[in-house]
Amino acid sequence: MSRKLIKMSFKFLTIGFITLFFKLDFADERAMTESAISLLNSLSEENRALMLFALPSDEQSRWHFVPEEIFPRKGISLKEMTDEQRGYAKSLLQGGLSQRGYLTVDAIMELEKVLHQLESNSRFARDSENYRVTIFGEPRVQGTWAWRFEGHHISLHFQLVEGILTVSSPTFFGSNPAHVTEGAQMESQIGQRVLGDREDAGRALVSSLNEMQLGHALIDVEAPRDILTGADFPIDSLEPAGLAAGQLNEAQLILLKNLITVYTSSMTEVIADKRWQKIEQDGLESISFSWAGGLDLGEPHYYRVQGLSFLIEYDNVQNGANHVHSVWRDFEGDFGEDLLRQHYQEHTH
Repeated sequence: MSRKLIKMSFKFLTIGFITLFFKLDFADERAMTESAISLLNSLSEENRALMLFALPSDEQSRWHFVPEEIFPRKGISLKEMTDEQRGYAKSLLQGGLSQRGYLTVDAIMELEKVLHQLESNSRFARDSENYRVTIFGEPRVQGTWAWRFEGHHISLHFQLVEGILTVSSPTFFGSNPAHVTEGAQMESQIGQRVLGDREDAGRALVSSLNEMQLGHALIDVEAPRDILTGADFPIDSLEPAGLAAGQLNEAQLILLKNLITVYTSSMTEVIADKRWQKIEQDGLESISFSWAGGLDLGEPHYYRVQGLSFLIEYDNVQNGANHVHSVWRDFEGDFGEDLLRQHYQEHTH
């Protein structure tokens, strides 16, 4: 092979490696930023002012998972967008979620149509497009900005600091009905359990416990009506309760990891990897698992998984134990607060 050909081959290999590296490490941030820029540029001046807020802003930490009638939201809804703008919003979501997470979001929104069929004389205008996008700070490649996607039973928050996607929470998913048995507009919805993997993974772990382990894990015979932390900010870290991971055997530790993975796998790999890095840094033995309520299928139940830096809460009590609320919270990083504070301390704005 000639020296020139070797040089050209090396050049193409180098380009290919750089391209692959870029896709693996920076694709999520760049795609997210470009989608946000395109969305903002497509809006009228009036709607742009409704979607775009300063960073930092008190509005950023104002969040909830209840219907719009109870908690009016800022931002522009999917219903108010053009087809082109909805496409940008979809791309924005895909930049922050895994395929599994994106399909979950879509399925939760579609449940609004089921509720519309099931409810009569409801005060809630169930609408699968009443989900709002709000952006904080001017999106720029390698810039510092944030965004959220929120509506009934969905609250997603993402923070980029100097172009790097940080681990940002809350990450809330809810499902009503938890198990669709009637009211579906599409045949494919009958039998659907949108967040069934969250119940199944928690139930697999609690079912594996022996009598002594269950005695530690079961913190109450009655499940709370809702997740204990609600929409509070700052988050109440709660007192660690239940069964310590150090009391689990090897097979049960795998079940615990599977349960946590159900939650991390809804996010893009960048976020999932960062969450697991933090868990491993703190040590799996620092995690506790607790359960409240019934152990049999169909009974109201609640569980939480708590580490040094994070909290998972799951609750299925309302509507005859057919209404799920679940959330991931970071004790030190809700809304990317810590990294954002550090960024502003190090840079003059």
